[in-house]
Amino acid sequence: MRFLFGDGYVLDEERRELHRAGRLIAVEPQVFDLLVLLLRSRGHVVSRDMMIEVVWGGRIVSESTLSSRINAARRAINDTGETQHLIRTVARRGFLFVGDVAEQAEHTAVPLTRSVRQDVTFRRSSDGVTLAIATAGEGPTLVRAGTWLTHVEKDWTSPIWSPFLQALAGRSRLVRYDSRGNGLSDRDVTDISFEALVRDLEAVTEGLGRFALFGASQGAAVSVAFAAAHPDRVSRLILSGAYARGRNRRSQPVEREKAQALMTLMRQGWGDPRSAFMQAFSSVYLPGGTPEQIRWWTDLQRLTTSAEMAIRFREVFDEIDVTDLLPTLHLPTLVLHSRGDTVAPFDEGRRLAAAVPGARFVELDSDNHVVLEGEPAWSRMLDEIARFLAD
Repeated sequence: MRFLFGDGYVLDEERRELHRAGRLIAVEPQVFDLLVLLLRSRGHVVSRDMMIEVVWGGRIVSESTLSSRINAARRAINDTGETQHLIRTVARRGFLFVGDVAEQAEHTAVPLTRSVRQDVTFRRSSDGVTLAIATAGEGPTLVRAGTWLTHVEKDWTSPIWSPFLQALAGRSRLVRYDSRGNGLSDRDVTDISFEALVRDLEAVTEGLGRFALFGASQGAAVSVAFAAAHPDRVSRLILSGAYARGRNRRSQPVEREKAQALMTLMRQGWGDPRSAFMQAFSSVYLPGGTPEQIRWWTDLQRLTTSAEMAIRFREVFDEIDVTDLLPTLHLPTLVLHSRGDTVAPFDEGRRLAAAVPGARFVELDSDNHVVLEGEPAWSRMLDEIARFLAD
């Protein structure tokens, strides 16, 4: 991805180069990473803690080191601490990139998207749990059902989620939220159940009228339950990396064994970047991820929820079974599934699609549970979603 900003500046993330008017500008690696973070987070304050997490991998960094990198970033783009026409200091909070930015894909000379503003609000569910809701873009409403390991602010700038979320918000009014126990929503919650997750979706969508619904991973089962209960509310249903039956509900004994092994690893290594669990977790979800994407993915564990809450969620997900609801869905449905997905087996996605009347099933050429920008399946996935929503 390239970022075009300021007076003729082009930052090429893939080649790790900064240019102005065709002239290469020398930038230290940490300064370059800092610029990328600020550009991806444009319009939102980037805290010192977030800089330390992303640029220095959470290592202890002195205030003078951080200040020197900020100053170097400003010098690289002809900004200063006095003028602050691109990088603005926000007292006691962090730094904000305030210039106009256009994104440009490697294969095209035309900017694909401009920065889309995101607004975060809060609402209470029926049992009093506070939920964080993010809204971005314009057009027909598309709701993304909550899953575990989300953070509505961090995901918006993540190299894993940001390209996908920006693409959706470029065509729709995208509404997404952190489920209870995750991200900016209430973390210390008593009721962690499948029914509670469906109620969260009901609370978030109250007053939205009729909308398209997108559900990924366990969020797909939540979306199925919601659509079955509220057929007048959902116009279209998109399911990605989906399964109707959790691991403990599948007939293969190996699935139960996988569930128990994952629980054991989670208890021992949640949030520890050196643990066997962290390595296994990223290799299963993102086998084709870059080092930066894998680092963000593992950071999500510490940023979004606690080990105790994560285990409670997994216990709920492994017992999911919405199989009986699938034949009751009578609405346009698109099911997308990566061929090599080992989190939600390919056969589970195909089985789900076959049970929904008239559903379209699309096989994606990927091994990743979360399809990443730049891999062969990326464009196919976006094209299928765009075509489905436009029909």
